Amino acid sequence: MQYTYLGRTGLKVSKLCLGTMNFGNVTDEKEAFRIMDTALDAGINFFDTANVYGWEPRGLTEAIIGRWFAQGGGRREKVVLATKVYGKMDDPLDGPNDEGGLSAYKIRRHLEGSLQRLQTDHIELYQMHHVDRHASWDELWEVFHALVLQGKVGYVGSSNFAGWDLVKAQAAAKERNLLGLVSEQHKYSLLCRLPELEMLPAAQDQGIGVIAWSPLDGGLLSGHILSAPQGSRSARLQNRVEQHRAQLEAYSQLCKELGETEANVALAWVLQHPALTAPIIGPRTVEQLEACLRVVEMKLDEEVLQKLDEIFPGPGGPAPQAYAW
Repeated sequence: MQYTYLGRTGLKVSKLCLGTMNFGNVTDEKEAFRIMDTALDAGINFFDTANVYGWEPRGLTEAIIGRWFAQGGGRREKVVLATKVYGKMDDPLDGPNDEGGLSAYKIRRHLEGSLQRLQTDHIELYQMHHVDRHASWDELWEVFHALVLQGKVGYVGSSNFAGWDLVKAQAAAKERNLLGLVSEQHKYSLLCRLPELEMLPAAQDQGIGVIAWSPLDGGLLSGHILSAPQGSRSARLQNRVEQHRAQLEAYSQLCKELGETEANVALAWVLQHPALTAPIIGPRTVEQLEACLRVVEMKLDEEVLQKLDEIFPGPGGPAPQAYAW
């Protein structure tokens, strides 16, 4: 495994981040334990989750991770743990304050719930799952700073923020002599290159490490989608497959010529961007996890990158050069 720094911090994380969204609702607890053990053995020390994962009930994924930590063996000590706050939880006591969004009240309350489920007393990276423009940065930095001082949170990150949200957050943090955001978790893949216009340049300029979610674009770049059996999970994406069929077929042919899987090429492409800290991998089985471990050692040369640009054209570079002189 290879490691890098999380944004401009001194915290080292693996260049693959283990995503846990499947744990509980797709992958049962026994297999989830096997995946986490295998990831740790392979050197993956960066685990990502969210308080809403599990969905029915919300919080189930965090609880599974907490029971895995409770087995001991240095599991908790070896993991850089990231979770998120924003969504509605299954807690009728919160009433209107439990709707989607952020507030000092909600952040404190939901952090305590996450800590309890995860069976830990601190979170290394606490992320806002979405921007809430009703919550001022005065309120947000006050509560996050307090949580850092209490030792319950190590660093603060964001997810699904626009480039200008990142800059506003950092400016407000600088006024208070705070570190500010250290990471932004964002959708980025060969089929989703809009972040190259504004978000990626902003993150790179502000020293914010980018964690890419859905680097396989929901499975479209997994390599199995073109021959998915009827009724399978992949088959449910057929409308999008037809929309991108020509691209996916050309991509599959290129990967065959390279002697690499479609999934690994997609992950390696995401990793090559200088703003990237790590893509999130979301294996449903140990075998899927093991198949992508060598991605950190893959290097795509300029010829391959050019061919990928031809198959999956991006926006043309950063704004405003992408659309103005």
